Amino acid sequence: MPLAIVPTPVGNLGDITERALRVLREADCIACEDTRTSLPLLRHFGIAKPLISYHAFNEKNRAGQILDRLHEGQSVVLISDAGTPGISDPGYEIIRRCIDAGIEITVL
Repeated sequence: MPLAIVPTPVGNLGDITERALRVLREADCIACEDTRTSLPLLRHFGIAKPLISYHAFNEKNRAGQILDRLHEGQSVVLISDAGTPGISDPGYEIIRRCIDAGIEITVL
C-alpha cells in the first residue's frame, strides 16, 4: 500500500477536500504530528481510525513502525497539524525511507 500524504485545513475545516476525506476514511491508520490537534478535525468529519503520533522528537523511531505497517499491506495516511506534511512539519524521514524502500507515495 502507498503512504498517502494528506494536507489538512489551515484554520477553516471547510477547506478540506472530498478526496482527502475519502483517503482518511479508507486508511487503516493515520500518522499525525499531534494527536490532540488532529483528533478534533477527524471527529468533526466522523473519522475514527487508530492514530500514530509522529513528530520531530520521535520521527526516526516511528518511521520504522510506519514502514512496517506499509510492508504488511496497511494503508497509512500522514497528516500535519495544518497544511501539507513535510513543509515545516515532520514528514521528511518517513518519506525518505519510503522512497529508499520502493514504497509508493501518494500526495494529495
